Amino acid sequence: MFVVLTLFLCIFLALVPNVLYLVCYIIALPFHYHLPYRFFGYTAITLVVVCASLLLYGNLIGRFLHQVKQVNYVNADVPNAFVGYRIVHISDLHLDSWKGHSRQLEKRINEINNLNPDLICFTGDLVSMSANEIEPNIEILKKLKAKDGVVSVLGNHDYMPYSRISAEQRNEAIESVVRSQRNDLGWQLLLNEHVMLHLGTDSIKIIGCENHSVGAHSVVQRGNLARAMGEPQMAGFQVLLTHDPSHWRHEVLEKTPIQLTLSGHTHAMQFRIFGWTPSRWLYPECDGLYTENNQTLYVNIGLGGTAPFRIGAIPEITLITLAK
Repeated sequence: MFVVLTLFLCIFLALVPNVLYLVCYIIALPFHYHLPYRFFGYTAITLVVVCASLLLYGNLIGRFLHQVKQVNYVNADVPNAFVGYRIVHISDLHLDSWKGHSRQLEKRINEINNLNPDLICFTGDLVSMSANEIEPNIEILKKLKAKDGVVSVLGNHDYMPYSRISAEQRNEAIESVVRSQRNDLGWQLLLNEHVMLHLGTDSIKIIGCENHSVGAHSVVQRGNLARAMGEPQMAGFQVLLTHDPSHWRHEVLEKTPIQLTLSGHTHAMQFRIFGWTPSRWLYPECDGLYTENNQTLYVNIGLGGTAPFRIGAIPEITLITLAK
């Protein structure tokens, strides 16, 4: 698939200057002007070489790079006992993108564990197209360790909307993903649910909302935030896990008391150059930290990918330390 994509892009980029030359040549004919081809030819060659080089770099090197982003999250509502609490936020593993590269995946897991997290939050897209992607990676993913365990939600791909299967097969696949996370991996998967974490007399609420895409790519809308938050609404510190960052502005910001929201989904389109990513065209909040009116969203750009390359958008592990 990657080879086909590379060939298609190279052919397309080679054709553009040649088509432009043909149009200009035809326009110049009535004026008896001979339009030199050299500039157009060199442009076509340059575009093909640059495109092929970038894609090869992204496939062989870029997608296996990684960075640990450290965020010191300060909020007056953080309970005293949770000051210094360490949350590792990961997202978008897309396990099919690690096929044949299990050692690379294991290195990421070990690095997460070496951060000594109190809690690991996974914000969805464990798989890309099939629940079968999980089984070869169970032993590796089971090694994820945190004092309060791993809390997760499902992303749009985990509902198999892009697989050409029947509705019954899709439901079975979703159930398989749910069982794998809860039983095989030992993760606490939250499906419009929440869990309370306690330290002494203090507590925080971790809310898990099912995928609720309301932005540019609204293919799966199964979130029920009110049910996930539970009743009665509490005034304490709350962390929301929701896969799609567009959900934050649509239903969380200024509509709930949730202080911190963690999302993924965008991958920064797996392309970022000089800090810019085309993902901004689709998602106003697509990469990193956003704060408005004492409410914060963090968008993790993921560790895996839906295409086997990353250019500039380095795979990410986020360490969030709670502070007063």
